[in-house]
Amino acid sequence: MSGINLAPGETHIGRIVAALRQLIAGRSNAAGMVTLSPNAASTTVAAPNCAATSAIFLFARSADAAAEVKNGTIYVAAASVANGSFVITHANNSQTDRTFSYLAIG
Repeated sequence: MSGINLAPGETHIGRIVAALRQLIAGRSNAAGMVTLSPNAASTTVAAPNCAATSAIFLFARSADAAAEVKNGTIYVAAASVANGSFVITHANNSQTDRTFSYLAIG
């Protein structure tokens, strides 16, 4: 779940407090969901808060996604992590339900 976006010059104390409370409650703009592209060997994820030095964590949300992890055919290469995006390398098949939650930290 997303948190409140604050502008760099935010001065409204109520918005700042609300953003901090959401962060403490576990909400973060560093998380999202992605479904792997069918009939392709990679999927590019637009992640605005991702940095080139971020660590990417994937969590399976469907049986086919869990099978992808079990098969060892999914990974995010460090070289594919950039400011604003990352690339997931995976098996090339026609499945359309390989859905993951992700977390881009750092």
